[in-house]
Amino acid sequence: MPLQIDEIDEQILYYLSQEARHTSSPDIAGKVDVSAPTVRNRIRRLEEGGVIRGFHADIDYQKIGGRLTNHYVCSTGPRNREEIAQRALDLPGVINVREFMSGKGDLRITVVGTDTEDLTRVAQQIASLGVEIDTEDLIHREYFRPYAPFGPQDEQLASPVRGIDGLAGDIDIVEILVRDRAPIAGKTLQEANEEGLIPSDVLVVRINRDEEAITPTEQTFITEGDFVTIHSRRGVSEETVAVFTGQ
Repeated sequence: MPLQIDEIDEQILYYLSQEARHTSSPDIAGKVDVSAPTVRNRIRRLEEGGVIRGFHADIDYQKIGGRLTNHYVCSTGPRNREEIAQRALDLPGVINVREFMSGKGDLRITVVGTDTEDLTRVAQQIASLGVEIDTEDLIHREYFRPYAPFGPQDEQLASPVRGIDGLAGDIDIVEILVRDRAPIAGKTLQEANEEGLIPSDVLVVRINRDEEAITPTEQTFITEGDFVTIHSRRGVSEETVAVFTGQ
């Protein structure tokens, strides 16, 4: 049975989801106009009722050795979805599993890997559980904000999106459309590396061609019209972009 909450509970949840680490009970009490012990008791009740399920750190894994975060949309078919979800969560590299009620794409799995080979290894382990991986996407950034109806009606939250950074060393993942006469068009990634077209710190992590998503290898050809995702730990320069665009 759902836990019944009132307006005070809603505001407590709002401020905790906005910034739990640096928000104390006295801070919330001052905003909600109740005592700090009341806030603590309310939080305890919300935890015991399963409304607050935990407090988790928001970690940027790209800043830890340039790790990659991938999101897999999977279908469990006739198998026990809950059991598969628990088994997937036990795999090294898996950090989040979500179950959905839909038949197709009913399991969403988030994975952190040191590189594309590591992500491929985890994907193979996921597939070995008997699920079908429908699609996968490399996560660049993720944003959170509190549920607005629980917050004060006169407060305007600033958007967490800061806009697109410049190319000169500020961005580490770029999506590029390969243009006609681009230097890399018609070459394999191995040939491009041997000719020095792609710097050693730049990695092609994904190619979208027509309606197909390709996880590239050294023998994969880059063709005109490919939508290529590249990653670099030191930033993607304009010169590297020009290799794919010809501009």
